[in-house]
Amino acid sequence: MTIKWVKVDPLVMRGEPFCYGARLTIRQLLELRRNGYDLGRLLTEHPELRLVGIARAYLYASEHRDLYREFFERDGSLVGPGLTAEEAADLPDDLRVPGIVVPKVRAPRRAASQPA
Repeated sequence: MTIKWVKVDPLVMRGEPFCYGARLTIRQLLELRRNGYDLGRLLTEHPELRLVGIARAYLYASEHRDLYREFFERDGSLVGPGLTAEEAADLPDDLRVPGIVVPKVRAPRRAASQPA
């Protein structure tokens, strides 16, 4: 059986998309992330969540930006701490999305050339 990690049911959570097995909407999860919750704290305070479910929720938000635009930076990445490379290592490749699930790798700034 394949688990659908993000559910939408008009009879549950007032129709807001929510995390499978949890009474936590995608919006609430994004608010926690924006407020600095990392994976460890999320799992400690919400033990019903699973790593893959959190990653799917972040991906769902990125696919529905019109609903969650206040949680995105100008560069398109989600606000707040994502998963570290180590935390995301066991996720399928399609879930290790830079800026959404894992932090974006930022190009180093070039030093301004100095006059000769």
